Amino acid sequence: MSRPLSADALVSALRAEGVTVVEHDGWRTHNRDAKGPWGPVNGVMIHHTVSSGTDASVRLCYDGHSELPGPLCHGVIAKDGTVHLVGNGRANHAGGGDPSVLQAVITETYGDRPPAPHQHEGSAGAVDGNTRFYGFECVNLGDGHDPWPAEQLDAIERVSAALCRAHGWGAKSVIGHLEWSDWKVDPRGFSMTGMRRRVQSRLSTGRVARATHHEAHQEPRPPRHQPYPGASFFRAHPHSPIVTAMGHRLVAEGCGHYRVGPGPQWTEADRESYAAWQRKLGFRGADADGWPGPTSWAALKVPYSA
Repeated sequence: MSRPLSADALVSALRAEGVTVVEHDGWRTHNRDAKGPWGPVNGVMIHHTVSSGTDASVRLCYDGHSELPGPLCHGVIAKDGTVHLVGNGRANHAGGGDPSVLQAVITETYGDRPPAPHQHEGSAGAVDGNTRFYGFECVNLGDGHDPWPAEQLDAIERVSAALCRAHGWGAKSVIGHLEWSDWKVDPRGFSMTGMRRRVQSRLSTGRVARATHHEAHQEPRPPRHQPYPGASFFRAHPHSPIVTAMGHRLVAEGCGHYRVGPGPQWTEADRESYAAWQRKLGFRGADADGWPGPTSWAALKVPYSA
């Protein structure tokens, strides 16, 4: 058993594992702690959202709905691999589950998969998973046809490994909702057994914890920054990963004016955020109108987007 990570420790653990993190307004105090305990924690639970679109999915998981208030998880894993943090503390994601599964997770003594669950929310013997598990919702319709991009699966692996590493757990502390409750099917479309193997491989190789001797003595490569794509690119209101990368840099610089996002579609929120960046650089008036120019773009150092 472990005490839950603080908000700062959670963000640090995710970023150390190479996760791209977006912190949404208020997430650090957004929880259901008044309804029950949060912790001790024993593992990580993976879900799918049964929704499409990053913005709508993040909004749903932050706010919840009439029958189940938010947050519905701690983080939303988008198809591009970005992890949107929406809650810190108890979240309405796991519900009741099987105590034998909880024990198997705590001891990490099971084989490829934990014992089949025979309990669910409302069952007499169910235990409260909202107390015991971090929850991550992955944007997917859950119909067996909606694809799971490599970037999203990589983020699931990294998020799971980050929390296991922080708490000293092995990969068997990572389960799917379908392995917790006998009436759940998520995540549908990839194997949790395979995902645990990926997580354990990451933990075993220590990809974050240590570098190889060869890596330690290499000259660091200079970062690749996205070249300025020109004024006409932005005025055409593009839908591009360049816009997403720009938005993440604006958020990192404290200039993000996003309620949800950033995302690949250029919006007025991008323009407002960029105007804040221009003002931070000292531009005023028409020079801080939110349309990127070559000087402010070079200063932002937007990472290269293939």
